Amino acid sequence: MSAVPAGVSIALAFALILQVASQYLQPRPVATAEALEAPPPVAALRVLSLGEPVPLAQLTTLYLQAFDNQPGISIPFRDLDYARVLEWLRAILALDPLTQYPLLMAAHLYGQVPDEARDRVMFDFVYREFLRDPNRRWRWLANVSLSCKHRLKDLPLALHYAKEIARLAPAAPPWARQMHIILLEEMGEVRSAKILIGGLLESGQITDKYEMRFLLDRLKELEEKDEKSSSPSKN
Repeated sequence: MSAVPAGVSIALAFALILQVASQYLQPRPVATAEALEAPPPVAALRVLSLGEPVPLAQLTTLYLQAFDNQPGISIPFRDLDYARVLEWLRAILALDPLTQYPLLMAAHLYGQVPDEARDRVMFDFVYREFLRDPNRRWRWLANVSLSCKHRLKDLPLALHYAKEIARLAPAAPPWARQMHIILLEEMGEVRSAKILIGGLLESGQITDKYEMRFLLDRLKELEEKDEKSSSPSKN
């Protein structure tokens, strides 16, 4: 250092100070969200799976689930491209039709954001996938029906989904197959609920004694309620 001229040392020190100051004054780098790309075609995914589509479906699920957490940023679910999210969910189900996780994600992650339009997109996805395999996927449509009732305050849509479970999913438990009866009553459709229960009892479809007892008790309650509502009020 003694061999370096004083002027050069001063110039280097000044340059170092300027460099530090410029770095300090520069704004911090802002992390930007990476857009969700479309998934590869299902045919390509099947080739990539090398005959083992289930593990690849699981890896794909993990990728999608973790996409909202990117380096330096966390993306709210409502800010994701839902059209692309649906493509990934459908690709996962195409690889592994028995998996339930994409429907869980649609009903409980992407379908629970403060954006009614996006919620309805996910609920419709769950319904359409339910139609492909009702006896395996009824539970997610039941979840969606309850969400329509409590979160969206859309009783007609909740009733529609509940009726579809009763119509198409005989393997569903009694509480799920009877949701539509309770929803009808809440909508003020007491007589319709009565007719529906009576039809179920007469059809011979109900063989479980506990389910039959529940329906009989429910029918009695509805008849009493119907009588009270139709009887003239006393002055």
